[in-house]
Amino acid sequence: MTSSKPYLVRALYEWILDNGNTPYILVDANGELISIPAGIASDGKVVLNLAPAAIQNLEMTNEFVSFSARFNGASEQIFVPVSSLLAIYARENGEGMMFPADGDDPASSTDDASAKPKSPTLTVVK
Repeated sequence: MTSSKPYLVRALYEWILDNGNTPYILVDANGELISIPAGIASDGKVVLNLAPAAIQNLEMTNEFVSFSARFNGASEQIFVPVSSLLAIYARENGEGMMFPADGDDPASSTDDASAKPKSPTLTVVK
């Protein structure tokens, strides 16, 4: 199966907005293909405000989150691969969800035949 992360991100984004809160995402700023303004990351992470009033042209697909926003008065195009998303939450109360690091999503598929089974197994305990 494919990763559940992009579906959960979209659902939580709508849920946060429906409850009158401000959606924020926590992003791994060191991820591949990420495009954010220089100098906004701290400790390899960045928090981005996804409130409709703060951004334009939001696009959330199964592969990425993209939008334009203003940083220090300049319009910037932001591109965040889903694999770099670490969390989505409401600014006002912290309600939301953290995600496992890329590759740790048990719902993501793998073609590696030697991979560990994705379902629990039983063992004999003496």
